[in-house]
Amino acid sequence: MVAPGATPLRAQLVQPNVIVSVRDQKLMLLDNGGNAAVYPVSTSKFGLGDRWGSMATPLGTLQVAQKIGDRAPTGAVFHNRRFTGEILQPNTPGRDPIITRIIWLRGLEAANAHAYYRGIYIHGTPEEKTIGRPASYGCIRMKSSDVSALYQQLPIGAIVQITPDHLPKVSRAAKGTLVSAPASAPAPTHAVFTVDSSKPGAEKASVTPLPPKTSVAPAKKSDATAWLRNARA
Repeated sequence: MVAPGATPLRAQLVQPNVIVSVRDQKLMLLDNGGNAAVYPVSTSKFGLGDRWGSMATPLGTLQVAQKIGDRAPTGAVFHNRRFTGEILQPNTPGRDPIITRIIWLRGLEAANAHAYYRGIYIHGTPEEKTIGRPASYGCIRMKSSDVSALYQQLPIGAIVQITPDHLPKVSRAAKGTLVSAPASAPAPTHAVFTVDSSKPGAEKASVTPLPPKTSVAPAKKSDATAWLRNARA
């Protein structure tokens, strides 16, 4: 079974925009096939997989389904994908929430079909001292500065490949506009979500489709103002 709204890959060849290496604990951002940037990350300390309740990181091909946190301050704390108003500094003792940005992933294969409803994200963490080794509860954790940079450069619909192997050897990309979303991607949307934690998949959202775009552009000031107003609601 493939996640709702996903595009089955079957034998279709799709070039990833991001490769996450579990072995290296690194994430590589690709620009037209070249290496645009490499960031240290943390995958799950509970291993690999996609079973409900496993808290494992799924492998395979996924897609960026939602981006949450436009213009949120660095260290902004999210609960149920809403900004709480609290801001944390890196390595705040005793605190380990999701912070700064959320890049929500949807699985495109049977092996990761539950990823979206399991809430598998690429997100910021205050536990920056653990970056570089498995430490998450299934998600892909990044330093706040790194996830903010990735968020700005990665469009909705972008392809994310999570592999147990080393990162491939890829030549450095020339500077330029990063790859845009695949033509087959679902209509881009931005939203602030709430969730009923008593049952899987009970997300509720007000989702507004955005016009298709072929390149990444900074968020408009009006969008940021609206987001912050909704996030604090």
